[in-house]
Amino acid sequence: MPPPTRDHLLARGPLATRANDFLGKAWERGWLPPPELDPQALWVLAAKPYGSRAEAAEHGGRSEEDVADFRERLARLIASIDAQADLNPLGRAMAWGQLSRVVKNRLAFGALWLERPELLETPLAAPIIVIGHMRSGTTRIHTLLAADPALSHTRYCDAYHPVPGRLGMNRVKAAMELAMLGLLNPWMQSIHPMAPAAVEEELAWLSAALHHSIYESQWHIPAYSAWSEARDPAPVYREFARILKTDAAHRGLAGRPRVLKVPAFAEDLATLLALFPDARLVLAEREREAVLKSAISLAANQMAMQSDSCCLEAIEARWRHKIALREARMGEALEGWHGPIARACFDALNADWETAIARCYADLGLPLSAPALAAMRKLMAASETGQHRAHSAQLARFAMD
Repeated sequence: MPPPTRDHLLARGPLATRANDFLGKAWERGWLPPPELDPQALWVLAAKPYGSRAEAAEHGGRSEEDVADFRERLARLIASIDAQADLNPLGRAMAWGQLSRVVKNRLAFGALWLERPELLETPLAAPIIVIGHMRSGTTRIHTLLAADPALSHTRYCDAYHPVPGRLGMNRVKAAMELAMLGLLNPWMQSIHPMAPAAVEEELAWLSAALHHSIYESQWHIPAYSAWSEARDPAPVYREFARILKTDAAHRGLAGRPRVLKVPAFAEDLATLLALFPDARLVLAEREREAVLKSAISLAANQMAMQSDSCCLEAIEARWRHKIALREARMGEALEGWHGPIARACFDALNADWETAIARCYADLGLPLSAPALAAMRKLMAASETGQHRAHSAQLARFAMD
């Protein structure tokens, strides 16, 4: 069944509306307890399975600076949610679900690294990092490069359920999660197609250390965004590197270059390159207003489900700021960078993706093999009927309106 027409940027799916109404009544009438969105409560809940080992798990594999940074981020993020986000019942439940998972995974990773410290010493092949604004073509570049069997990539199930699990349970959890999200948000797959074992960016690994990027695209939290933008992101990226090494070791991929992609990388590029000085970069380029228009659509879609007081003017202002900030910081970081760089223009990829990708490989000093090109052709042929094309139609309709 096709999704309902998205007739406004702040449209909300019918099931999300019903779920929001039910949760509000259930909390008001005492049928269900409202989620306790409180830092200490989240720690107490996550620490229960560890008992007296909880403090050791929190510190496992991490410096005191990294431990303190996460604690402060959690407190400030929740304070900003309470003061500014104006979440509806569904939004509050979703916020609690995300943050409780983050704290649980924080302890689970610490416990794992105490038990297996060798994971943190995993040597990694030099990564290929796709840099660019959200909606600038980074996903297409990412998936094309990830199709190359000589390279490796992150899967959705490992991005959003990163603690290594047994018997493929991460994929089962991811499938259930995506099914539920698809019911709540019928336009999700047209804006950003996802599948449990499909190629996925590592945004969730940054959010695991409470980087602001994933949260500000869902909630109006300007105080937290401003504080986090001004703060040294090194603790966040050190946790990111620990998760990357763990995933590479667990999946046996450490020897193959990982294709990494998160739009927020542009904002913190200097820190990222300090961690991966041997990286190769692919810069995605697209006209600014087209990027802005698509970014507003994505953020509005996420925020409308979780708050009844979304403001399109505020969303536009936030993303104009993000684009300018990321361009400035990216420019500063690249001034001192002497490693391999390729550039991929959105329009050039549309016109002739094979030539554009071949140029990227040449600029990076990588061989473009026949099996890689065949896999990319298969991917692009399949995308001709992909759900992402519906988002272009939505944007065109909004422009006419």
